[in-house]
Amino acid sequence: MTARKHMALGAFLYPTGHHAAAWRHPQAQADAGINFRHYAQIAQQAEAAKFDLLFLADSAGARGEDWGALARFSTHYVAQFEPLTLLGALAAVTERIGLVATASTTYNEPYVLARKFASIDHISGGRAGWNLVTSGNEGEAYNFGRDTHPPHDERYRRATEFLAVAEGLWDSWEDDAFSRDKESGVFFDPEKVYSLDHRGEFFAVRGPLNIPRSPQGWPVLVQAGSSEAGKELAAASAEVVFTAQQTLAAAQAFYRDVKARALAHGRAPDEVKILPGIFPVVGRTEAEAKAKFEELQNLIHPDVALSILEHRLGIPLRHLPLDGPLPKDIPLTNAAQSRQALLLELAEREGLSILQLGLRVAGARGHWQVVGTPEQIVDVMEERFLNEGADGFNVMPPYLPGGLTDFIELVIPELRRRGLFRTDYEGRTLREHLGLKRPARHHKHNKAIESIGHAADAPAAA
Repeated sequence: MTARKHMALGAFLYPTGHHAAAWRHPQAQADAGINFRHYAQIAQQAEAAKFDLLFLADSAGARGEDWGALARFSTHYVAQFEPLTLLGALAAVTERIGLVATASTTYNEPYVLARKFASIDHISGGRAGWNLVTSGNEGEAYNFGRDTHPPHDERYRRATEFLAVAEGLWDSWEDDAFSRDKESGVFFDPEKVYSLDHRGEFFAVRGPLNIPRSPQGWPVLVQAGSSEAGKELAAASAEVVFTAQQTLAAAQAFYRDVKARALAHGRAPDEVKILPGIFPVVGRTEAEAKAKFEELQNLIHPDVALSILEHRLGIPLRHLPLDGPLPKDIPLTNAAQSRQALLLELAEREGLSILQLGLRVAGARGHWQVVGTPEQIVDVMEERFLNEGADGFNVMPPYLPGGLTDFIELVIPELRRRGLFRTDYEGRTLREHLGLKRPARHHKHNKAIESIGHAADAPAAA
């Protein structure tokens, strides 16, 4: 069993909430995705409750080809802010809570993302985190001049190299490189800046990055893949891992696997924090919690449930009897393989029909769904936390703002009563909240002064 300590909590914010029908809830902010005041109020609410971080998901394109079904729900990236832009704005209206956003290594360039995350870390005073993903949405390819989505293994090779380049760029400058000495006229020490000169399978990047080393050194590195390739990347590089398991046994197996892999990569197991997603529907009584959940479930249109399930599994289903089981021998998807495996296991374990599975996915999106009283919810959270199933949780409110308010007002007091969650922040940076060390510069670079000098001598472009 793990030593008793405070669990970490993230507030995972889909615009209107995680339930597919959240936007239809009477108390939901229907235009939440483009309503900054909504995000600011939620961020401040989560910060007042002492959450470790806010987390924003993203996709570089709308999911799915069935726009008739897509029009019936708002959570598939058709009406919401670009998350790094949003984090910059949220940094100005918060002071302590961590700010984590998703950005794909499949359809970005490392220099651009390294600069953006370093900027957010500076703006926020050391609260930035990057959720590094390989795009699971095959439709993104069509927005970037491609006819097909890259294969799963290629995406992970690119992600590994992408991260190495980003880390090298964040190490372009020594921490004290910028003297800004008005008396001498020296702005920075040229002996403390380095070029990267990287050439690899996917990228050629000279560097240096044109922003000083940020307060955290690097933003906190988050990873969400649970496939074999995803677990290897997480164990080698991630500091926080978001994941989805339905049972304590599955959570323990994942937790121990990733921690053991981290050890094999020469890292201490506590350098990797495992935060499974939890979809909590909270009531003061069990009956009240169940009624809240049924109210949401009754708002789901069957087309929505099927559309989400087809995307997660990577196969068409509408031609099949919806009250029957899934077909056998479903091929491995080129999208999110770990999520596909989780849903297939869930359907088999509980004997769910296609429609029943679709309705389950539309609720918690394959994450751990808990419906009950504060005591019941904390019981199962505590069980996983104390028995090597989690270092904390990424809380996925069913609708916003009410679902987060319920968790803060009902669940957090019970967590504190049991000594499982902080009463106040002890640090100011996201690394300090999570008990993570600030990375020392360790990348080997070439001195950049010569290349900078040559560039300065070159004639200006016309």
